[in-house]
Amino acid sequence: MKPRTETPPQIDLTACDREPIHIVGSVQPHGFLLSLDAETLAIAQASENVPAHAQVGARLDAVLPELVAVVRRYLDDPPKEDGAHYLRTVTLIGTGLTYEVAAHRVDGLVVLELEEIDGADIEAGLDALTPRLRAFVQSLRVAPSIEELCEIVATDIRHITGFDRALVYRFDRDWHGTVLAESGNGVLPSYLDLRFPASDIPAQARELYRRNRLRIIPDAGYRAVPIRPDRTPAGKPLDLSQSVLRSVSPVHVEYMRNMGTMASMSVSILVDDTLWGLVSCHNREPRRVPLQARNACDFLTQIFALQLSARERGAQAEQRLALGAVQARLLGFMAEEDSFVDGLLKHPDDVMALVNAPGAAIVTGDRCRLIGITPREEDVRSLYDWLSSQTDEAEVFVTESMSELLPEARSFADTASGVLAISVSKKYASYILWFRPEVVRTVKWGGNPVKPAIPDPAGGPDRLHPRKSFEIWKETVKARSLPWSVPEVEAAKDLRTSVLGIVLRRAEELASLSEELQRSNKELEAFSYSVSHDLRAPFRHIVGYSNLLKNRESANLSDKGRHYVETIIEAALSAGTLVDNLLTFSQMGRHALNRVSGDMNALIEEVRRKVMRDVPADRAVRWQIGTLGRAYADPFMLRLVVENLLSNAIKYTRGRPEAVIEIGRLPPTEGEAVFYVRDNGVGFDMAYVDKLFGVFQRLHRVEEFEGTGIGLANVRRIVERHGGRTWAEGKLGEGATFHFTLPLRGEAH
Repeated sequence: MKPRTETPPQIDLTACDREPIHIVGSVQPHGFLLSLDAETLAIAQASENVPAHAQVGARLDAVLPELVAVVRRYLDDPPKEDGAHYLRTVTLIGTGLTYEVAAHRVDGLVVLELEEIDGADIEAGLDALTPRLRAFVQSLRVAPSIEELCEIVATDIRHITGFDRALVYRFDRDWHGTVLAESGNGVLPSYLDLRFPASDIPAQARELYRRNRLRIIPDAGYRAVPIRPDRTPAGKPLDLSQSVLRSVSPVHVEYMRNMGTMASMSVSILVDDTLWGLVSCHNREPRRVPLQARNACDFLTQIFALQLSARERGAQAEQRLALGAVQARLLGFMAEEDSFVDGLLKHPDDVMALVNAPGAAIVTGDRCRLIGITPREEDVRSLYDWLSSQTDEAEVFVTESMSELLPEARSFADTASGVLAISVSKKYASYILWFRPEVVRTVKWGGNPVKPAIPDPAGGPDRLHPRKSFEIWKETVKARSLPWSVPEVEAAKDLRTSVLGIVLRRAEELASLSEELQRSNKELEAFSYSVSHDLRAPFRHIVGYSNLLKNRESANLSDKGRHYVETIIEAALSAGTLVDNLLTFSQMGRHALNRVSGDMNALIEEVRRKVMRDVPADRAVRWQIGTLGRAYADPFMLRLVVENLLSNAIKYTRGRPEAVIEIGRLPPTEGEAVFYVRDNGVGFDMAYVDKLFGVFQRLHRVEEFEGTGIGLANVRRIVERHGGRTWAEGKLGEGATFHFTLPLRGEAH
């Protein structure tokens, strides 16, 4: 046994993957091949070892009349499934030899393949195998596990074929194969529990195994027999994918010799038309197995595959039922809460049990909630960022080795080597993630998996030789978790569907409430417009008559009376201003937007001159105005935005020796122009920033700074009507900055 001491260099096996093994143009010599025109039965191609009188161009009825009836019967009643089909055993009069005949169709040709048999082979026909097949079916039915099923099929196929060794070889998700069961007579070494790399059976070879279930090589030392001519009447190489005599790749023959075997046979195990594995047989010496015995092995393997499928489906059905009960509970919990997240967080055990994971996380753009055994929050955040950045973002993401995709994930492989994630929002990046820890295990390979082949210096860069050593080579596998089963992944998908359904229902409820709120808002706007409009005249009358009383009757009033009149005038003026502002606010939703492209610097200068008229001459105000470009907005409403912001800046810098007011424009973001107004005034406490843009909301006493608390509400409403955003930043005693955005029109600004 060779321990792992170093990592040999990887070798590019694309030459093997590209090898056209289905159009090799030759057959093995234990039989001969004819391709016939399906209409005339004229010989279009023939292997060089055909009987001398069966030449290309001759009609079948003239040279091999014994085959005509067999072929006609095949053409008149073609089988429903693809592949080579045994027709019958025929003795050719011209040679006196007996052959087993198989046929399949390729394009417009019928391909006949004849294998010579002797009397002993005839005696070992299908009838002789029937008792064995019957016992096999019975033993499969009572086998308690998949491993025992594999042992039964390996034992029976070795008995039928007489090979030195028969093994059952299963593919994993990466197409590495593991020997699950073996039956042998001790002549060849045991490969039980060994793993073989995917490169041993390239992709195109696996596809041939799927399409053509059975292949035999009676003698690895054979000389290939060419097919003449090398092209079909259509001008193409003959496709031998379904051939039983097809010659094999020289690389594979060398592979067999390096294994110490001179004969082999393989039968594909197909589950739901997918290549599950192989029954692979080997013999130290050359060995032929009659076609009928091989067909019996194929039949036996198909029965095994059906039983295998039933067992796997049964196990998955049981798991689906168990996980379905967990999902049903979670659905009820989520439906009871205002937010589906609360329904999950309050029942962490069920969240983890849904996919049999010891840890989970619910992550959105602003929050990360951890459940059970998980990586640190910052590590989960890095996973979230990676998932969000994937251009081919899928609804469900599954991996057993996160570090293979995200190298920095190796640092938390002990808790999250395996990751299963579902996206729970079609608009915003939000995920539910489950984690599985690494399971460190030792894998026994049949030879070094990292170096499956060595280049041949004499054969050129595209010539590869298979490895010569099949001694056990151990590898410690780290940073991989237990695999996620199909029912577990389906349970996660179903949970995603449930979450989206709940979110959609909540959205419909909110949409209904939104319609009610819009209706109420319109009614309130109409009411506030009517009230504010009607109140303007009474307040003006109060101010007017109070001024008349003050001016004409002042001499008749006591000092206290004159004070009362001054108070009435001041209160009426304040109330009138409030009513005017309320009227303006109510008009914001009624005014139709008339957007045009305008010069922001010109607008700022116009408003700046206006607000400075009421500023005492002895106040020092320094303006810093950048290059603002153009803005696409309603000019009347945009002027109100700017006037409110500049007026506030003037007002709240009143106590400064020098007021500094800066107006600028930031680089565009997400299709928006970003403007700001900054001052060095009294500022505000960020703890109350949410109140800043509310109606009648003030952060300073009216005795210190006049105002009604509607100005910034107007700013937000106008900007939002344009499709923009508003926000503010401030610090007590150090000033404030107000930002607003406007959508770009589409041209460069």
